[in-house]
Amino acid sequence: MKTDIGNRFLLNLLAIAVVVLVFYFMGFSTLGPAWRQPGGPFLYLIAVAGALLLLVSVMFLVAKRTGRGSPRFWFIAHVVAATAGSVLVVIHAARAFDEAPALLLLALVGLMGLGVWARVHLANRMAGTFATKRGGFAAADPELTDRLKNLIEEKRSVLARLDPNASEALFSVTLAHWLRRPALAMAYQRLARTEERMVGARRSVGAGQAWWRPLHMALAGIFVAGLLTHIVVVTFFAGYVAEGGDIYWWHITAW
Repeated sequence: MKTDIGNRFLLNLLAIAVVVLVFYFMGFSTLGPAWRQPGGPFLYLIAVAGALLLLVSVMFLVAKRTGRGSPRFWFIAHVVAATAGSVLVVIHAARAFDEAPALLLLALVGLMGLGVWARVHLANRMAGTFATKRGGFAAADPELTDRLKNLIEEKRSVLARLDPNASEALFSVTLAHWLRRPALAMAYQRLARTEERMVGARRSVGAGQAWWRPLHMALAGIFVAGLLTHIVVVTFFAGYVAEGGDIYWWHITAW
């Protein structure tokens, strides 16, 4: 049996997360002090658990880029863990949405919204794209054909040094290539992007289909960078965060 995640499961998972947060916000005023200090022992551990769950998504990226492990399994793990992690991170914030770290939650909401939209609304359109051939009966531009021919020859030349056993028609740069030969991997990726622009790959589909993944990756990068910055600041610059107040959370230095 194939393991997959359907739209109904995804929407039910999202609904459960929303219900949990609604009950949390409704009952927040009745919760004890441990629920009101984001850096307190209880919510600190909640934050650590939430961050680790959110970083499960990195394993999905590794599985896709290395071919090791099941991308399908790690995709499901990515969705479930990211949803649970998001709930824990929101709880960790203890309704302090007027503080700078709350901006991370905006990136998180954008990530989740974009991911759900792509899965529920865009997936069928993307699947249909693979069954079409844009401009199949259009006359080829001789100049463009020559430029593409030269570009593909250059790609093959770079590929011969990057991965001699690979086929240019089927090849994509993996994490292993980036680690072993970063300069050649970058050169090949640059040529591949140039080829996409020359053939109008993004123009052949709608804006949503063309740009949702780059936007998703950009938001993920912003969130991870912000998360790491937040961890460093509260751990090493606790005095700055406390602004002269009590430093009640675990930290290394109080600069």
